[in-house]
Amino acid sequence: MEVGKMTVSINKAINAQEVAVKEKHARTCILGTHHEKGAHTFWLAVNRLPLSSNAVLCWKFCHVFHKLLRDGHPNVLKDSMRYKNELSDMSRMWGHLGEGFGQLCSIYLKLLRTKMEFHTKNPRFPGNLQMSDRQLDETGENDVNNFFQLTVEMFDYLECELNLFQTVFSSLDMSRSVSVTAPGQCRLAPLIQVILDCSHLYDYTVKLLFKLHSCLPADTLQGHRDRFLEQFRKLKDLFYRSSNLQYFKRLIQIPQLPENPPNFLRASALSEHISPVVVIPVEASSPDSEPITDLVEMETSSQQSLFDNKFDDLFGSSFSNDPFNFNSQNGMTKDDKDRLIEQLHREISTLKEELKNFKAESHRLMMQLKGRVSELEAELAEQQHLKQQALDESDFLRTELDELKKRHEDTEKAQRSLTEIERKAQATEQRYTKLKEKHSELVQNHADLLRKHAEVTKQVTVARQVQSDAERDRKELEDSFQRLGEQAQWKTQEQVEVLEALRRELVASKEELQALQSTVESSARSEAEAHSQLASLQLETSTLTETVAQRDQRVAALQAEMQQLKTTLERGKEDSSKVVEELQRRLGERERSTQSLRQQHLDKQFALLQCAVREAEQMVQDALNRLEDPTHSSCTSSADYLLSRTLAASECVQRLQEAGSQYLSDQSDVSSVLSCVTLFGHLIGDTVLQASATSHMAPMEPADVLLEACRHCGGESLHYLGALKAKASWESADNAAVRNCLGRITAIAEDLLPKGLDIKQEELGDLVDKEMAATAAAIETAAARIEEMLSKSRAGDTGVKLEVNERILASCTGLMQAIQVLVEASKDLQREIVESGRGAASPKEFYARNSRWTEGLISAAKAVGWGATVMVDAADLVVQGKGKFEELMVCSHEIAASTAQLVAASKVKADKGSANLSKLQAASRGVNQATARVVASTKSGKSQIQEKDTMDFSAITLTQIKRQEMDSQVRVLELESQLQKERHRLGELRKKHYELAGVAEGWEEDGADLAP
Repeated sequence: MEVGKMTVSINKAINAQEVAVKEKHARTCILGTHHEKGAHTFWLAVNRLPLSSNAVLCWKFCHVFHKLLRDGHPNVLKDSMRYKNELSDMSRMWGHLGEGFGQLCSIYLKLLRTKMEFHTKNPRFPGNLQMSDRQLDETGENDVNNFFQLTVEMFDYLECELNLFQTVFSSLDMSRSVSVTAPGQCRLAPLIQVILDCSHLYDYTVKLLFKLHSCLPADTLQGHRDRFLEQFRKLKDLFYRSSNLQYFKRLIQIPQLPENPPNFLRASALSEHISPVVVIPVEASSPDSEPITDLVEMETSSQQSLFDNKFDDLFGSSFSNDPFNFNSQNGMTKDDKDRLIEQLHREISTLKEELKNFKAESHRLMMQLKGRVSELEAELAEQQHLKQQALDESDFLRTELDELKKRHEDTEKAQRSLTEIERKAQATEQRYTKLKEKHSELVQNHADLLRKHAEVTKQVTVARQVQSDAERDRKELEDSFQRLGEQAQWKTQEQVEVLEALRRELVASKEELQALQSTVESSARSEAEAHSQLASLQLETSTLTETVAQRDQRVAALQAEMQQLKTTLERGKEDSSKVVEELQRRLGERERSTQSLRQQHLDKQFALLQCAVREAEQMVQDALNRLEDPTHSSCTSSADYLLSRTLAASECVQRLQEAGSQYLSDQSDVSSVLSCVTLFGHLIGDTVLQASATSHMAPMEPADVLLEACRHCGGESLHYLGALKAKASWESADNAAVRNCLGRITAIAEDLLPKGLDIKQEELGDLVDKEMAATAAAIETAAARIEEMLSKSRAGDTGVKLEVNERILASCTGLMQAIQVLVEASKDLQREIVESGRGAASPKEFYARNSRWTEGLISAAKAVGWGATVMVDAADLVVQGKGKFEELMVCSHEIAASTAQLVAASKVKADKGSANLSKLQAASRGVNQATARVVASTKSGKSQIQEKDTMDFSAITLTQIKRQEMDSQVRVLELESQLQKERHRLGELRKKHYELAGVAEGWEEDGADLAP
C-alpha cells in the first residue's frame, strides 16, 4: 500500500464533519499499519491535524486510533507510546470544557491512555483482547499476586470504558431518534469498540474472581466483589439501552447479561457462567479459493497419471499368450538337448556379460548424475551467494535508513535544545525589545527549515518503499531457487529408485542363473527329468530375453529423462541468470537513486547550516550595534557574571571547533555543528553586551580596554562566521582569534573582580559543605573534650573546686549541645534555600550565583567553630586553675555573636513562613540561654573561689595595713590605666575587623552599586 493512499484515507477518516467515520477509510488505515508494520505514517499524518482546536476532529481521531489499537499491527502500540504524554496533555486541555465534544474527548483520551498502559504492562493481551482460557491462566504465571493485580487493572480499564459509555449517553437527547441522525451516529460510532472491549473485560474479570476466591479468603476479596457488582449493574444497563437503539441493530448484536451477578462464594457457579459474545456481521468470503482447489486437483491427477506411465514403462502392461511354446518340444532328441544346453550356457554367459556391461553403464550413468548434482549444487551455492550479496545490499540500505532516522532524531533534539536556549534567552533579555524581534524572525526561519526537513523525510520514505520492492524481488528469486532445487532433488530421487530396481533385477538374474546351473547338473543325473528341465530352461530363456528387452527400454527411457533433465536445468540456469541480471540492474538503479537522495539531503543540510550561520552573524552584529546605542549606557553588570558568560562562550567555541572537524569528516551529520553555530552566535552576542555593561561600572582606563576587546571579539566572530558560509573555506576556518579575544576579556574581568572573590566560584559550593562539616566536627570535638575534662576533675578535685568545675563544665556541655542543634537547623534551612532558589541549576551554580551570601555563610560557620575551640581551651585552663574566669565569659559571648551571625546569614534568603527558619530561630534562642547559663555559672564559681580566698587581717598591724592600702591604690590606678588602653585597643581591633570583613564580602562594591 502506498504511503500517499494511506495518508489520504487518514485525512478522509479524521475530518471536521460531524458524521461517523466511514468503515472503508478505517479499514484502509488498519491495512496500512500491517503493511508498514507500524504506525509511523499514521502519526506523521495526525501530527499535522489541529486536534487541540477542533473537538470533532479530536473525537474522530480517538475513534480511528482505538480501531488501530484493537485491529492494527502489534507495533502500533510501541510506536504510539512516545505520544502518551501528548495525549494526556490534550485530555486535560479538553477537560476544561464542561459540555459538548470537549468533555467526550477528554474522557476518550483518558481511556486510550489507560488501554495503552494496560497492554504495555500486560503484553500477552492482544489489542482486541481475544484470549483463550489457557492463555488467560498463563498471564498470571501461577502466582495469586499477579492474578490479584491483573484483576485490579481490569477493573480500572473497565471503569474508563463505562465512564465513556455513560458520558456519551448523557450527552444525547434520548427523547429524539438521535441514532438515525449524522451527529448522533458520530457520537455513537466509537461505542462499538467500547462494547467489544467491555464484553471481553467482563468475561475475564468473572473468571479471575472465581480463581481468586479459590485461593484467597472471601473477606480479603470483599472490595473486589463490591466493585464488580457496581460495574455489573452499570454494564447491564448500558447494554440494554444500547440494544434498543436503531443504529446498533444493523451493525452489531449486543449480548445481554444475566439477571443476577455470579455468586463467587459458590465455586460451582463458574459452570453456570456464559461468556458474552458480541456478533458482528461477517463479509462474504473471497471467491479466490475455488480456482486454488481446482488447481490442486489438476496437479494431483497429473502426478498420478505420470506415476502410472512410469510404472508401465518399468514393469510392462501385459505378457505373451504362449511364453513356453510347449508345441515345439515334441520329438526332440538327446543331441538336440546337448546343443540346446550348450546354447543356453552360451546365452547365459552372454547375459552375464550384458549384465556386467549394464552394471558398468549404470554405474557410469550414476556417476554422471552425481557429477550433474554436484554442478547443480555449485550453481545453487553461487545463486545463494548472489542472494547473500543482495541481502547485504539490503542491510546496507536499511542501515543507511536507520542512520537517516537517527539524524532526524538528532535534529529534533537540536530543535528542542534550541527552543530551550531561546526560552532562557527570553527570560534573561526581556528588556531587549529589538532582540526579541530578531528572535521571532529566527523562529520563523527555523520553522521553514523544519518544513524543508519534512520534505527530506518524505524522500527518505520513498527510499524505504524502494527498499521494500528490492526485498520483494529477492524473495521471488529465493522461491525460484527453491523450486529448482526441489525439481532437481525429485529427479535425482527417481533416478536412484530406478537404479535400485535394476540392482534388484540383477540379483534376481544371478539367482536364476544359479537355478539354471543346478537344473543342468540335475539333467545329467536324471534323463527322466530332462524334458521338464529343458522346458523350464526354455521358459526361463524367454523370460530373460523379455527382461533384456525391458531393460533396453528402461535404459532408453532413462537416457530420455536425463536429456530432459539437462534441458530443464539449462533452461533454469538461463532463467536464473536473467533474474540475477534483472536484480543487479534494479539494485544499480536503486543505488543511483539512493545516492541522489543522499546528495540532496546533504545539500539541504548545508543550506540549513548556512541559515543558522547567517542568524548567528545577525545576533553578533546586533550586539555590536547595541554598543553604540545611547540607551544601552544605563545597563550595568558585574565582573563575576561576565566571567560566567565568557567561560560559556569559550566552551561553545571549543565545541564548535570539534563539531566543525567532525562535519568535515562526515558531512551527513550536521546536527552537532548546527546547534553549536546557533549557540555560538547567542553566547558571543551576550558576552559582548555583558562586557559593555560591566565597563559602565569599571574605572575609565579598564573600561576603554574592555570596550575595545568587545569590539575586536565581535569583529573576529563575524570574520569566523563568514568563513563558514562556503564549503571551500570550511577547512581553513579557524577560531583561534575568537578564543584569544575571549581570553583577553576574561583577564580584564578577573582584574575587575573584588578581592573577596579570590576563591573560584565553582569551589564555593564545596567550601560551604566543608566549612559546615568542619564546624560540626569542631563542636563534637569540643563536647568530647569537655566530657574528658569533667571526668578528670571528678577524679582529682574535691570540695568547692569540684562543685565549681562540675557546674561550669555542665553549662559548657549544654552550650555545645545547643550549638549542635543550631548547626543542624542551619543545614536544613540552607538546603531548603538552595532547593527553592536554584531552579534547574545545580547547588554549586546556586552558590556561585550568590557568592556574597555564600561567603558570609562560610565566615559565620568558621567563627562558630573557632569560638567553640577557644571556649574549650579556656574552660580547660579554668578547671586546671591556670586560666581566668573572664576569658571563659568572653568566649561565651563570642560564640553567641558568631551564632547570631550564622542565623542572620541563613535568614537573608529564607522564606518568612519557613518551618526550618522557625526551627533555626528557636535553636538561636537556646544558644543564647545556654550562653547565659555559662556566664552565670562562671560568675557563681568565681564568687565561691573568691570567698574561699578571703584575706585574714586579724594579725596585721596598722603600719602593714597602711602599706598594703597604698599598694592596692597603686594597683587600682595601674589596672584602670591598662583597662583604658585595652578598651581603646579593642575598639581599634573591631574597626579593623569590620573593614577587612567588608572587603572580603564585597560590602564596598554593594555600596558602590547602590550609590546614585
